[in-house]
Formats: sequence, C-alpha cells, structure tokens
Amino acid sequence: MFTKEKFFSLSLRRRHKNAGLYLRGLYEQKLPVDLQYRAMEQWLTLPPIQDTAEQMADRFHLHMKKASISIQERDFLVNKLDTLSATPFGPIMIYLEDLRSAYNIGNILRTVEAFRLGTVIFSENTPYADHPKVQKTAMGTAGIVPVHQGNLFDLKKPLIALETVENALSIYDFSFPQTFSLLLGNEEYGLKEETLRQTDHRVQISLLGSKNSLNVANAFAIAAGEISRKNSRV
Repeated sequence: MFTKEKFFSLSLRRRHKNAGLYLRGLYEQKLPVDLQYRAMEQWLTLPPIQDTAEQMADRFHLHMKKASISIQERDFLVNKLDTLSATPFGPIMIYLEDLRSAYNIGNILRTVEAFRLGTVIFSENTPYADHPKVQKTAMGTAGIVPVHQGNLFDLKKPLIALETVENALSIYDFSFPQTFSLLLGNEEYGLKEETLRQTDHRVQISLLGSKNSLNVANAFAIAAGEISRKNSRV
C-alpha cells in the first residue's frame, strides 16, 4: 500500500509504473478499482475511470507510456483467449531464403499458423524457429507450425516466387495450385538471382504507392490471405 508521502517520494515515471502494475493486478484478479488506485489517480491528477476492460486497458497503457515502458503484444492487459485449432496444416511449403529479421520470421510463422497453410522451410542463413527473438514474436506459434531447415531441392513443385520483378503476375490474377512452394527472399535484396532462375512462376502484390515493395512479413500476410481465399481454406 502506498501513502501519499511514499508515492510522491518516487519519480514521476516510478509513480506511473507502480500505478499501472497495481491496476493490472486488480484486473487480473477481477477486482473493481479500489480506494488505493483512486488515491493514485488523484495524486497523478487523472480523471477517474470506470471498471470496464476498455477503460482499464487504456489507463494501463497510459501509465506504461508515462513510465517509458515499451509494451509488447503479449503484455497487453486484455488478452483474448486462444483455442487450439483442429484444422490440419495444408500442403504448401513456405521457403525463407536468407531472411535476417527474427521479427519478420516470427510474424510469418504467426501468419502460417493463422491460415494453417503448411510447412515453413528455413534456409541455412535464416534464424531458425528456436531463436529466442523468433519465438518471442511468433507468440507461441513457433512450436505449432511444421518447420525444418532445407534448400530448393527439398521444396514441392511448382516453385512460386513472391517477388517484385519484371513480368511478375499479380497475386490477384494468378491461379495458385493446391500444392506448391512459395519463396520469400531477403529483406534487402530479395531472392537470389540463381534462385529466381529456378522458379516456375513469379508473382507480386500490385501496389499504387511510391514504394515498390512491402515489408516481407506484411507482403506474405497479404499473399497468405489471397492463397487461402482462392484455395477455399477461409
């Protein structure tokens, strides 16, 4: 419990951190906002909130912002409960060639799991699914999605490159087969020329803006949704 004297002995950041953590404790115990938090509200000159998930979550994030604490998705106050899907993974392979960002890889795994597309194949120079930062970003899906390391010889045909290159067809005009491998390249220079030469098809996302490409994880999410729609998985 905080007295006013003890509370004001802290820096402003520490006051907000403690108020936020206290509010989180109330929420997790399914308790209403109590007199202790009401006092901290007053001491921080904040308007009173109601006992709703939305208002408590917004106030929690305000406290964390004022405390200069970065919040990851897994640390949100309100977390929707996930239910383990019984939908089997599809026959598609997703090949990650020399991706560098564990953040991108983790998000790709989340997307693969969300659409239950298939198996992710990691090239030798791509951080693997057991990489701590990949697991952190994948939000629990790194242990669910089928994964293994491999190369082009391990992939199912046809090989389809998601790449912004000349003569690439729009994903919206391309008829994806039921079984194939989708190739994703390095964030900086894309797929290697020697890899592109071995592909059977090249597809791209039609863009209207000044930038000619998207972040690889974002591009894959768009492609995954379109593939699932056309193959009637969603």
